[in-house]
Amino acid sequence: MKRRGLFAALLTVALVVTVAPVAHAAAAEPPGPSSTADAQLAAVPPMGFNNWNAFGCEVNEALIQQTADVFVSSGLKDAGYEYVNIDDCWSQRERGADGRLVADPVKFPNGIRGVADYVHGKGLKLGIYGDAGTKTCAGYPGSLGHEELDARTWAEWGVDYLKYDNCNNQSDGSQADYIRRYTAMRDAIAAAGRPMVYSICEWGTSKPWTWANGVGQLWRTTGDISDNWPSLRSIIAQNAPLYPYAGPGHWNDPDMLEIGNGEMTGTEYRTHMSMWAMMAAPLIIGTDLRTASAETLAILGNRQIIAVDQDRLGVQGTVVSDDAGLMVLDKPLANGDHAIALYNSTDTLATVGVKASATGLRRAPAYRMRDLWTGGVLQAKTTISAAVPAHGTVVYRVRPLAGPHAVAPSVTVGAALATLVPGTGGATLSTTVTNRGAGELRDVAVAAQAPAGWTLTATTPTTGRRLRTDKSLAVAWTVGVPEGTPAGRYPIALTATYGWGPPGRTAHSESELVSTVVSAPADGNRHLSTVAPVDSHNARGPVEVDQGNGGDTGGDGSLITIAGRVYTRGLGTTTASEIRYYLGGRCSRLSTDVGIDDAAPSTVPATFTVYADETAAATSGPVNSGDAPRSLVADLTGATWLRLATVSGDAGTGAATAVQTDWAAPVLTCGGAAPDDPVLPESRTLFSFESGTDGWTTANPPDGEGVARSADFHTDGGYGLAVTTSAGGNWFGSRPAAPLDLSGRTTFKFDLRAGGAGTVGEIAVQVGSAGSWCQGGFWTWTNPGASRTVTRHLTDIDCPLGVTLDLSQVTGIWIFLNTGGVHHVDNLRVE
Repeated sequence: MKRRGLFAALLTVALVVTVAPVAHAAAAEPPGPSSTADAQLAAVPPMGFNNWNAFGCEVNEALIQQTADVFVSSGLKDAGYEYVNIDDCWSQRERGADGRLVADPVKFPNGIRGVADYVHGKGLKLGIYGDAGTKTCAGYPGSLGHEELDARTWAEWGVDYLKYDNCNNQSDGSQADYIRRYTAMRDAIAAAGRPMVYSICEWGTSKPWTWANGVGQLWRTTGDISDNWPSLRSIIAQNAPLYPYAGPGHWNDPDMLEIGNGEMTGTEYRTHMSMWAMMAAPLIIGTDLRTASAETLAILGNRQIIAVDQDRLGVQGTVVSDDAGLMVLDKPLANGDHAIALYNSTDTLATVGVKASATGLRRAPAYRMRDLWTGGVLQAKTTISAAVPAHGTVVYRVRPLAGPHAVAPSVTVGAALATLVPGTGGATLSTTVTNRGAGELRDVAVAAQAPAGWTLTATTPTTGRRLRTDKSLAVAWTVGVPEGTPAGRYPIALTATYGWGPPGRTAHSESELVSTVVSAPADGNRHLSTVAPVDSHNARGPVEVDQGNGGDTGGDGSLITIAGRVYTRGLGTTTASEIRYYLGGRCSRLSTDVGIDDAAPSTVPATFTVYADETAAATSGPVNSGDAPRSLVADLTGATWLRLATVSGDAGTGAATAVQTDWAAPVLTCGGAAPDDPVLPESRTLFSFESGTDGWTTANPPDGEGVARSADFHTDGGYGLAVTTSAGGNWFGSRPAAPLDLSGRTTFKFDLRAGGAGTVGEIAVQVGSAGSWCQGGFWTWTNPGASRTVTRHLTDIDCPLGVTLDLSQVTGIWIFLNTGGVHHVDNLRVE
C-alpha cells in the first residue's frame, strides 16, 4: 500500500511502518496450477475500486456507498467493475474487549456489515484491508496471530475481498516466513467458510510469483505505484517479464490504477490502462469517481481494452521484444484473436512494430488490426506496427485476414527531429511514411504543420507516385524556431494522404511529433542538478537527481557518498552514461567532485569526462572504488553544449560492468557570475547540530525516545542528530527562543538516514504567539539504512480552521519519525 496522508491533525498521532525493499523479477520455473476453487473465484483478474490512491486514510461509509452508486450510474458495473474495496484506517486503534477488530464508529456508523449490505444491494461486492503484521501500515491493529478471528469477523460482515498488507511484519526476511504468514490467512479464510478473493500485498519482496499460486488469487509484484510517469514506466518494466506466472485464479498484480488522479497525461493514462490489460492485471480504480472527468471515465470504461484484460483464456501478454525503450506484447485471446501492444516508453515519437511471424498469430495472406482506442480497422501484410507517441501505447486486436483488399492498409508516419535552438539556422526534421498493407499505395503526399510563427520547409520531394508493401517515402524538412521562443515541448502534426485499392479510394494517416526547444541557463552559479538536461541515458535505471543510482527504479538510491563523504547535491549515474545540457555559449565553468559511490563497491575503475561541445574540457583518469572524491574544473567558455560522460575501465576501453558513478556537488557558472558568488538556490540552515542538539526534544511525552548529537551521519559540518524512536513514533523538533522569520521561503529540507526498520513521516510548524500547530508535507517511506534529502513545500502544510500559516512568526519546527530504533537527521534548512 502507499503511505501517504496517514496522520491525524494533532500531536496524538502514532504511525508504525516496517517495509522491506522490493526484489526484482528473476527467472524461475512457474508454480503449479492453483486449485479449481481458486481459479473459479478469480477466473479473470478482479476489477473494482480502492480508496487509497485518492483518499489515503480519509475513508468512510459515505465514500464507499457513493462509489458503489457511481459504479452503477456510470456504467462501470456493466463494464465489469465489481469490488468496492476499503483500504487502511477503517478500524479503531485498539481491538475490542473480545479481541475482535472494531470498525471506527465515526467513519462507519452502520459498521462494515451495514456497508456490505448496501454494496451487495447494488449487485456489487465489498473488500476490506488487513495486514500480516502486528499493525497495519497506518498503525491500526494487524492480523498477525489473529488470523482465524479476523477472517471469521470479515466473513460474518459479508466481506468478499481481502487486501492483506505487509507492514510491521516481525519477519526474519526469509521466503519461508512470508509463506507462513500469508498461508495462515489463506487457511483462516477457508475455515471461515465465506469465499474471499485474497490479494497478497507484500510488494514483491519474497518473489511471490514463485510460491503464492494456491495461496492467494493475486500478489503484488512491485513496490507502490505513484501518479507519475517514471513510476508507471518502472512498474511496467518489472511486471511485464513475469508472464509465465499468471493464469486463471492466479494473477500478477502491479498495483492499483492511478488513472484520473491528475499527475499524468491522457496518453500516459491510456498506456496505464493498456499495459495493465495486456499484463492480465487486476483493474482496481484508485481515483475519486464522484468527480471523475469524462476522459477518465472513458479510459476506465473502454470495453475493448477491458475485454483484453478479462479474456477467459487468462494469458498474460508475452514480451515479444524489448529494446531501447520500445516493447511489444502479444496476448492470445479465447476466440483465436491476438492483442498486440506496441509500447513506447521513450520521450519522443517512435515507430514500434513486430513481424506477425514473431508472435503467436498463424500464417495468413494479411492481418486485420482493430485499434482498441480509436476503433479504426486496418490491414497489414507481414508487420504489425504503428507510429507511437512518446509514453504512448497502441493496442491492436489482430486476426488473420484472407481478403485484405477491402480493408484500408496500415500506413505509419514516423519522424525524428534534433533539439531546436531558437533564432538559429534551423534543424532537420526527417519524416518516413511506410506502407505495411497488402497492396500498393498511389499518389502519396506528406504534410507537416509546426506551431504558428515557426518556419517549416521541405528540402526533398514530399510526394511519391507508388509505394509498394514494406517500402517507405522519406522526406527532409528544415524547421526554424523564432528568437525568444520559450524552452519547452511543442507539437508538430504530420499527415500522409494516399490512394489505395480501386481508383478513387483515398485515406490518410496521422501522427504527432513533440519537439524540444531549449534555452541557455540564466546568469549565476547554479547546482547543476537544478538545471534540466536536454537528454540523458544510463546503463541501469534513470540518472538520479541529488542521490546515487540505486538500480532500475527511479528514486531508489541513497544520498551520494564517496569515500565516506556525503553529498546532498549531484547526479547519480552508472557507466556507460551520458548527460547533455544546452549552454548557448553563455556559461564559463563547471566544477564538480567525482567518484564511485560507496553503496556499490566495484573492482572496475571508472573514468569521468566533461565535454565542452566535442572537446574534453576535464577528465578524471581512472577512479577506483574507495578513492577520495576527485575534483574537476572544466572551462566551458563559448561552448554551445555541455556533456558529462562516464565509462568503465580505463578511458576509452570500456568494460561490461556497470559501475555506480557520481557527479557530486556539480556547480555551473553562467553569465557574468564569479565562481565565489553564492550558489543558487540559496539555502538557509536552521539546525545543523554542530554545537549540540539545538534544543531538540519530543513534542509528546517520550516513550523511551530521545535525541543526541552524533558524528555517525552528517551532511553539514561534522555532526548530525541521532534520534531514538518508539515503534509508534513521535514528533521531534525545537521551539526556538525567538520566532523565526521564514517569509519568502517555499521549501523545507532535511537530510535523513533511516535506522534498521526504515521510517516515514510528516512535518509541522508552530506559528504565532499562541504556537498554533500546522502540519502536512507527508514524506514517503525511506528503506532501512537508506539516506535521502526529504524535500517538502511549505504550502503543503495545513492549519486548523481560523489559523493562518504566518511564516514570519514560526515558533516551532517538528518532524515525525517512527518504527523504533535510531534514525539520523542533519541540516534542516529552507530555500
